[in-house]
Amino acid sequence: MTNPIKLIVGLGNPGDEHVRDRHNAGFWFVDMLAARHAGNFSTENRFFGDACRITLEGRDVRLLKPHTYMNKSAQATQAMAGFYKIPVKNILVVHDELDLPPGTVRLKRAGGHGGHNGLRDIMQQMGKEFYRLRIGIGHPGDRNQVTGYVLKAPPSSEKDLIENSIRDAMECVSLIVSGEHEKAMHQLHSD
Repeated sequence: MTNPIKLIVGLGNPGDEHVRDRHNAGFWFVDMLAARHAGNFSTENRFFGDACRITLEGRDVRLLKPHTYMNKSAQATQAMAGFYKIPVKNILVVHDELDLPPGTVRLKRAGGHGGHNGLRDIMQQMGKEFYRLRIGIGHPGDRNQVTGYVLKAPPSSEKDLIENSIRDAMECVSLIVSGEHEKAMHQLHSD
């Protein structure tokens, strides 16, 4: 067992106008995780976001939804990780992924940011040795349309696929938190 996860950061943009945006898939994940484990988010100004604590596999796990907007995601992540002395290798960042179709979810460690501003900011400020749960949202087909695409709600058929992939990921959360990342990857990637 290596690198148990102590902090799960769901990436998204704050505000009612962004709740249904594809870019908020990370928020959707941590919201579902909190609901399944009787966690309640509350605004924590010192962490620049909404925070929650749940117990998974007998471990305390912190959940975070930054209020800093995507391109400043590191500010909130660093604040919480620093306060609880959580090393980068024990952090899972959950985010939307253009390069995966809706209904697909993948776990990986490190790697590039793929143009994702939230990942870019965290990597610039904290390095890239954190784990990532990539939730597929599909690609609009033209890179010039990406901004408008991620800042809109998916049609209901795609939303259902994304929500199903998040539910699939819930089945692997215990493995991920316990540090059994290879088993979690095998389970997620074989679907």
